[in-house]
Amino acid sequence: MNKQTAIKYRKYIEQAASSLSDELALNVPELYPHWKIGITLEANERIYYNNKLYRIVQNHTTQEDWKPDQTPALFTEVAKPGEIPEWKQPTGAQDSYNQGDKVRYNNIIWESEVNNNVWEPGIYGWKQIN
Repeated sequence: MNKQTAIKYRKYIEQAASSLSDELALNVPELYPHWKIGITLEANERIYYNNKLYRIVQNHTTQEDWKPDQTPALFTEVAKPGEIPEWKQPTGAQDSYNQGDKVRYNNIIWESEVNNNVWEPGIYGWKQIN
């Protein structure tokens, strides 16, 4: 296959990849567009950066100081099914925790008891699981 044909098929592969569940997408993260400066992203799309898959939180155009692993207001790492992520301080409603969300904080697993939870576990709105 020549490069032109590969580029042509890449568009169709990316379209098909957008319909995969997070669980299946984590098996083929390289199929998603790679993060780079100057691309326009829409909420709920996924992007590949530093060997990880991220979901877009809100529409934006990428820039140097808005990298996925450093900007939780714009990107959320796609977690493996059953994996409990480390708690991160939400920056606003767009990345707050919802009722039932589980996080790991200080080696303890917590579950949010409320929607739009921006509090640190142990302060308000969380129950300790273990």
